[in-house]
Amino acid sequence: MTAPDPRANPHLAGHAAAEAALAEAVRAGRLHHAWLLTGPAGIGKATLAFRFARRLLAGGAGDSLFLPQDHPVFHRVAAGTHADLLTIEREWDDKKKRMRGEIVVDTARGIPEFLHLTPAEGGWRVVVVDGAEDLNPQAANAVLKMLEEPPQRTVLLLACAAPGRLLPTIRSRCRHLRLSPLTEAEVAGLLDLYLPGIEPARRDRLAAMAGGSPGRALLLAEGNGVALAELVSQVLDKLPAMTIGRAHAVVDAVGRDEASFGIFMDLLRSALATAVRDAASGRADPDQTRLLGARPLADWADVWQGLCHLQDETEAFHLDRRQAIVTGLGLLAGTAPRVS
Repeated sequence: MTAPDPRANPHLAGHAAAEAALAEAVRAGRLHHAWLLTGPAGIGKATLAFRFARRLLAGGAGDSLFLPQDHPVFHRVAAGTHADLLTIEREWDDKKKRMRGEIVVDTARGIPEFLHLTPAEGGWRVVVVDGAEDLNPQAANAVLKMLEEPPQRTVLLLACAAPGRLLPTIRSRCRHLRLSPLTEAEVAGLLDLYLPGIEPARRDRLAAMAGGSPGRALLLAEGNGVALAELVSQVLDKLPAMTIGRAHAVVDAVGRDEASFGIFMDLLRSALATAVRDAASGRADPDQTRLLGARPLADWADVWQGLCHLQDETEAFHLDRRQAIVTGLGLLAGTAPRVS
């Protein structure tokens, strides 16, 4: 078993304060029309957004946002069939036969149209933007237009791992809930749920390496994820030094199978995103400070985006994974090593 999709996940750990703030806003009748849920990747932002959406669509809120799995609203939200809920996220590109690298304006334009409809069930209409950092400029402007003139009894929930990439005018119009990484014990508890039968020693090691992210812990649990995480640490520790020989050694260590490539690239991007986030908030440790010191933080955001694009293209078009790793290492090092 792995973690359910956020829209179908009944489990939430580590975010009691944020959950209580949302529940209290409903009880007190002070429900803001837009909420920005931020924090590191894989900690439960989208899970909380859908948890809130389910409770709101079911009517009212108690001390928590919990809704039983056998509730009709839970079923319809999980299946993506609730008439008063719209989910915005990166979509499949039929022409290019791959996931889009961003949320495009044609997708975002559906938000104002949806929210101006009369609620099908007489209550609220809710939009969840999962991965709001992926909004391209035109899509972001479409979201902003709705935020400037929100219809009554509508709520927009933006789950975002990189709020600095959002328009300042979008951030200023949202009530901001910052979600923190989970404790090791909380991550371990979720691993027990998602990976029944996992050995306690392995569970605890994964929880310790996950940096408070259950999503990352599950990624590490796949295949040789722990070894790949150690390889990522070695790569980042040696930057900006990256010779072509070192790049090929990393390629050999990752191996040739598709799963290892995906895990390595995911972990590399996650480690970079964590370093940038911690630096931006003044919490970077010495290793992160050394890593990021060679470039402005904005440039590192471009590197992260470049790694995302490189991985998407490679996986979608079955390109040479070994060459993709070399290219990605070149992006990190500020060079352009190529396989000769």
